[in-house]
Amino acid sequence: MTLRPARDEDAERFVAWFADMEVTRYLGHRMAAALYQEQEYLKKIGESQKDVFWMIDAEGKTIGATGIHNIDWLAAHAITGIIIGEKDCWGKGYATETMALRTRYAFRELNLHKVMTEVNAENPASRRALEKNGYRTVGVHREHDFIRGHWHDRWLGEVLRSEWELLQKG
Repeated sequence: MTLRPARDEDAERFVAWFADMEVTRYLGHRMAAALYQEQEYLKKIGESQKDVFWMIDAEGKTIGATGIHNIDWLAAHAITGIIIGEKDCWGKGYATETMALRTRYAFRELNLHKVMTEVNAENPASRRALEKNGYRTVGVHREHDFIRGHWHDRWLGEVLRSEWELLQKG
């Protein structure tokens, strides 16, 4: 599994992933988009000084994307996100491995102090992957997302560099 910068042709993957109701079932804020919109998004995020964004390649194909977003360089914290869009790659540990690489980059390369994330509370697989990488519960946004006719809570997690460093020592 490798992380790499996004390319123009990756926009087609996003169009397909975000059009798939099963892939997006836990996303409360993202709707299917046209190809040109995804191309614009990838260009914009690639030029951003407050975001680091990668595509996830495994099994000879692009399976998802991850990023470190809204980087606050003064306060040394950021928000993370991930999508594994290829359903045949779910449950194989790619999210856990990706989160490990992403968290390491945040602390070792970007010198951040804290990394934060939010996950639909009904997505236990993502939460487990985050917890394996040192993220701890810091709260819940109750009834935060309205998805397919129902309100859903969002689990809030954070990991501090000091906690992550201890985890690396075993």
